Amino acid sequence: MGTFAFLVFAWVAVTGEVTVGNLLEGAVLAGLLVLLLRIPVRRRVRLEQVPKALGLLLYFLKEIVLSNAAVARSLLSPVSSLSPGIVAVPLDLKSDAGITVLANLVTLTPGTLSLDVSPDRTTLYVHALHVEDPEAFRREVKEGFERRVKEVFE
Repeated sequence: MGTFAFLVFAWVAVTGEVTVGNLLEGAVLAGLLVLLLRIPVRRRVRLEQVPKALGLLLYFLKEIVLSNAAVARSLLSPVSSLSPGIVAVPLDLKSDAGITVLANLVTLTPGTLSLDVSPDRTTLYVHALHVEDPEAFRREVKEGFERRVKEVFE
């Protein structure tokens, strides 16, 4: 049920419409995905995960706002302040779901793009528009997104 609910919520978030019709459409699509992909549906949702998932969502929304402002500031500035780079971020996450969610959250945040995960799944390669200090960038990803994703998915 958790996977199904997550997919419906994701549909509503992506479409940006909270209507009965959109919820039903999301439910139908989520049901088809669960059936077609044979995604195991967990029977119990651990209640302690709900506040952590909401915390992850709020953190993500805050990062989107801050990143949008930083990218806009860079683009509108008469002097380029971009310092792009590719940073290898070591992963503590072990599950495929956790790594996938982290990579997608990084990609959805303006100014960053997940490029690849190492074959041994221990490193995420991220391109960013602002990388003055690669170690500070790594720390920001690990203490920000990765820690919160780990609390929810592992």
